Amino acid sequence: MIDHLSRRGVLGAGLAGALLSACGGRTPDEVLVLGDQANLTRAKVEAAGLLKDRPYAFRWANFAGAAPLFEAVMAGAVDTAPAGDTPVLAAAAAGVPIKLVAASQSSGKGVALLVHPDSPIKTVHDLKGRNVIVSSARGSVAHYLLLGALKEAGLKLSDVTIGFLLPGEAQAAFDARKIEVWATFGLYQALAEYRGARVLRDGVGINTGLGFITASTRALASPVKRKAIADALAQFAAANAWANSHKDAYAAVFTKVTGAPLGAAKLLVERENPILTPVTPVAIAKLQTVADTFFQAGLLPRSVNAAALADTSLFPA
Repeated sequence: MIDHLSRRGVLGAGLAGALLSACGGRTPDEVLVLGDQANLTRAKVEAAGLLKDRPYAFRWANFAGAAPLFEAVMAGAVDTAPAGDTPVLAAAAAGVPIKLVAASQSSGKGVALLVHPDSPIKTVHDLKGRNVIVSSARGSVAHYLLLGALKEAGLKLSDVTIGFLLPGEAQAAFDARKIEVWATFGLYQALAEYRGARVLRDGVGINTGLGFITASTRALASPVKRKAIADALAQFAAANAWANSHKDAYAAVFTKVTGAPLGAAKLLVERENPILTPVTPVAIAKLQTVADTFFQAGLLPRSVNAAALADTSLFPA
């Protein structure tokens, strides 16, 4: 991932310039850039009618997955980045300068191994000798699910051929039946299921279900942006609470923001447990277990100290 981030550095720099232009000529220190994946956070915030008339300027920057989102963080083009536990660890191990500033917990149903409805593959054990495409990159939550599911079924990594594609590209290939097994998550999973895909194994019992909002250390070093991030987290927490008690309204706005079919949006919303929490010792312990598992599997270039990533001062208990 380090090489991948380096190769894409020019892309991140270009994004930074585009964001600066879009912000009316304000300097980067004056505009909070809120990273997002598939507009999930933005949809909640707009559905709840929050983040309006704040005492700071902000912009959304949407990405297809965690890998390109953290590339933008590395390039200094994005200030906050929501992601699952494994992409956060992959980013930290690659040297992306981030801190964990808030957390969330879900059941693990929002990540899955998918096959076509008429696929002869009935169990994970049937994956032996098959090709599996993982979204979005090495170290994703979908990758972690695949590793856990193979181990659960008594298979080795060498029993399958693994490839990696960004979610949008993989979705198009899966729809065209160029992919027989797809490890994916979130909206992409919901869209595939809405169109008839069958869940071979979801993440319950394998994935932690942990999600985090991270902030770049560069942004946190700015008193202006640090204060803005703390306020934004409070707004995100209120938006998540609203979405949890107004799921139909949230699904409707999600459809408007993302263009996803309402049925797929409802499927995604039902799986979410959008409650933002502080980064607790329990969450850190779970994250450390995942970090150790990935490092031992050779999927992280170095070990990660999860506790050292936490900054609990912006969103305290």
